[in-house]
Amino acid sequence: MNDPLKVLLVEDNPADARLIEEMLKDVGAMNLELEHARSLSQGIRKLSEKQFDAILLDLGLPDSRGGIGTLEQILVQTPDMPVIVLTGLDDETAGIRAVQQGAQDYLAKGSITGDSLVRSIRYSVERKKLMVALHNLSLHDELTGLYNRRGFFALAEQQIKHARRDKKTFLIVIADLDGLKRINDSLGHSVGDQALKDAASALRDTFRESDVIGRIGGDEFAVAIVEDDAFGEGVIFSRLQGRIDEYQTGKDLPFRLSLSLGVARCNPGSMCSIGEMLSLADKLMYEQKRAKGRTSDRAE
Repeated sequence: MNDPLKVLLVEDNPADARLIEEMLKDVGAMNLELEHARSLSQGIRKLSEKQFDAILLDLGLPDSRGGIGTLEQILVQTPDMPVIVLTGLDDETAGIRAVQQGAQDYLAKGSITGDSLVRSIRYSVERKKLMVALHNLSLHDELTGLYNRRGFFALAEQQIKHARRDKKTFLIVIADLDGLKRINDSLGHSVGDQALKDAASALRDTFRESDVIGRIGGDEFAVAIVEDDAFGEGVIFSRLQGRIDEYQTGKDLPFRLSLSLGVARCNPGSMCSIGEMLSLADKLMYEQKRAKGRTSDRAE
């Protein structure tokens, strides 16, 4: 039998804490052991004294900086610990932002069920284990620090399972750095490497902590995304272009940073494969790249 998962609940409201404890009992979560801390300071002390597998964290603790600051204080202490944030029913924005900043999941108080709580805990633990394992296996691109092709595929598979479970739309974005060969041939490979690093930084600044970003080819990047109302296709394109513009503003760059994009969607209920989605996104990206070429020709 597997050892039970040890979960630390950091919650100052006794009624909310008792409700969560009762939920776990009602669903017969025998493989979960819950320990309660009534303040952030008490929670941090318990984390220093014992080993836990996951944290359930209320963002509104009286002795914390409040909001995302509470999450940041916990992550400083235990960066490899999966954290599930507890939010109010009317504060979904805080939950989304918490996931962007490093939480594995968020649950709205008042709509939590025992089954959803157990599922979130187990998923968060497994996903965090996978992320740490991938990091330790150095499945990263040496130049940009993003995931390499193997690392991207492994984590993207987890993302699409997450999307299916939650009945959400899953996106694959392909981003290709325009004119890399021209940069390498005319300015040298060191400048080409800098263009790749700048493109990677723009992608990293655009997407969320929970999104999977990889360099899957010489000049090609891919991003795996579980879409939500606050982070859809239109927002992504607008934000990415804004980041690219920021990188070039006020800088005397010897090249123009530009990305061609393609997006493939997998709607809830559809059985899509990562390979098929990459192929479709790649095709759409090349259509945009060809359109850019025709526009450039007309301008000349």
